[in-house]
Amino acid sequence: MCGFVGCFDLSSGSAPIAEGLKEELRAQVLEMSKKIRHRGPDWSGVYTGDNAILSHERLSIVDPLSGKQPLVSDDEKIILAANGEIYNHKEIRAKFEGTYKFRTGSDCEVIIPLYKKYRESGDFTKMIEELSGIFAFALYDSENDVYLIARDEIGVIPLYQGWDKAGRYYVASELKALEGDCQTIEEFPNGHYFYSKDEKPNRWYKREWETFDAVKNAPKATDEKGDVINPSVIEKVRNGLETAVKAQLMSDVPYGVLLSGGLDSSIIAAVTQKYSKKRVETDSKEAAWWPQLHSFAVGLEGSPDLIAAQKAADYIGTVHHEVHFTIQEALDALPDVIYHIETYDITTVRASTPMYLLARVIKSMGIKMVLSGEGSDELFGGYLYFHKAPNAQEFHEELVRKMSKLHLYDCLRANKSLMAWGVEGRVPFLDKDFIDIAMGLNPSDKMNIKLDGSSTPSTGLGTPRQRMEKWILRKAFEDLLPESICWRQKEQFSDGVGYSWIDTLKKMTEEKVSDAEFARRENRFPVNPPKTKEEYYYREIYSRLFPSDSAARCVPHEAGVACSTAKALEWDAAWKNMDEPSGRAIAGVHDKAY
Repeated sequence: MCGFVGCFDLSSGSAPIAEGLKEELRAQVLEMSKKIRHRGPDWSGVYTGDNAILSHERLSIVDPLSGKQPLVSDDEKIILAANGEIYNHKEIRAKFEGTYKFRTGSDCEVIIPLYKKYRESGDFTKMIEELSGIFAFALYDSENDVYLIARDEIGVIPLYQGWDKAGRYYVASELKALEGDCQTIEEFPNGHYFYSKDEKPNRWYKREWETFDAVKNAPKATDEKGDVINPSVIEKVRNGLETAVKAQLMSDVPYGVLLSGGLDSSIIAAVTQKYSKKRVETDSKEAAWWPQLHSFAVGLEGSPDLIAAQKAADYIGTVHHEVHFTIQEALDALPDVIYHIETYDITTVRASTPMYLLARVIKSMGIKMVLSGEGSDELFGGYLYFHKAPNAQEFHEELVRKMSKLHLYDCLRANKSLMAWGVEGRVPFLDKDFIDIAMGLNPSDKMNIKLDGSSTPSTGLGTPRQRMEKWILRKAFEDLLPESICWRQKEQFSDGVGYSWIDTLKKMTEEKVSDAEFARRENRFPVNPPKTKEEYYYREIYSRLFPSDSAARCVPHEAGVACSTAKALEWDAAWKNMDEPSGRAIAGVHDKAY
């Protein structure tokens, strides 16, 4: 994972940028690129062409010695700056054996011959569908003076676009690289590509499961009582996720796992442990370069996550590390956190702060890549508010909405909090093939249905029995985890690190922001006025760092409860006037509800 900045000026047709201006733009792009060097502390590279400049900051995970970027094609006519990982690069390389001469061992170089294959037809949707991974890239074809920009299906990798006062087009891995130089800044849409001959980005990622009709008749794993009638559905979930984890273990540097002690991170840690003794790049024929798997947990002293994570680590057999932080340390870090995550969204700031502190410790130990459990709650309905879903259609449509917004919240948090210290985060739950498996399940198998007394699945809840959130995922991996972890109630990360963290933030911001200031919030912040004093406090910090209205508009601004979308507020009348992202807001479901 890395960072890049691209500047393109094709407005003058075939005429190249004047030499004097080109030098000015090159110097400007290099300054912009320096702002994101934390994403790529291992190497810097720049390409300067007639109408394009690409600067790249590299974090070397695969092929550290020869994979410097920007990458250049075998005929030296195509230049590529990429951020992310292409997990199926070896399979793609094999397809071009004898027709393209690879110059590096970089997994991202396969994008170049794929582009060559599809540029004549212009079928870039088909081209990008061949990639399995997390990515954002900017490709410049100097022979035809065109560019192709693309972003992965979910938006795991951040990407922004902007235009300066002269109309030149820029892309960058983080917003901060564009702020101050571009008049207009937007997030580049996930699951889209932009070809310079087109007027706007095109959507390449489309799936049948986006509609309820496509999944309502899918095979069921359980009957109405909750009894298993089709174990092959559960096995498909198990096999699909294990395949995704194994594919994402390709690495030429030390890696670890994030382990909060919740279901999702524990599953990823347990499956990773199965494959960590061998190098997956050589089909398990070669011993791993770093055979001991290290796991990391963060929290306040005695927090729920730290206790659960230690139990999970002991059972799985990882070399476990607890990282303790104090509330004051976290409060002191808030401005730096907001600078790196580039948002004032409440739940993202709350959760990003401990993750930011954790990432610094991970990097200090020489770990450059970690696997994480992000995405599971959006695939399986893991947030506690899903208990209130009125029917299968509402449940599934909310999942689709949540998946479409992941790039604004959890993916943004995980990527930018870790990359602030040059640590790459990988998310096996969001593997493209596994997403199709999980989202293609019959929604009734994911719902938190009430079970009558005759059914006997393990739920951890007693009688009358109610199937727990993410029941099918728990069932698929219950043999790999201790029962107390497998059937642990969903705990949002910002809650699990210690309840007093959120409680302190709410109390502190209530005191720091006066009633008079809050009453004038629409005058102070006409774009997305803060809805609470806590949000106002974060917005003040954000506006000092990113003063433009364009930057403010890049941040999501939606009411919700326990991480729900605004639409799901219709499920419970008690939520009508609520706007609290903590899972403890779900009275009657969370054990520690407010």
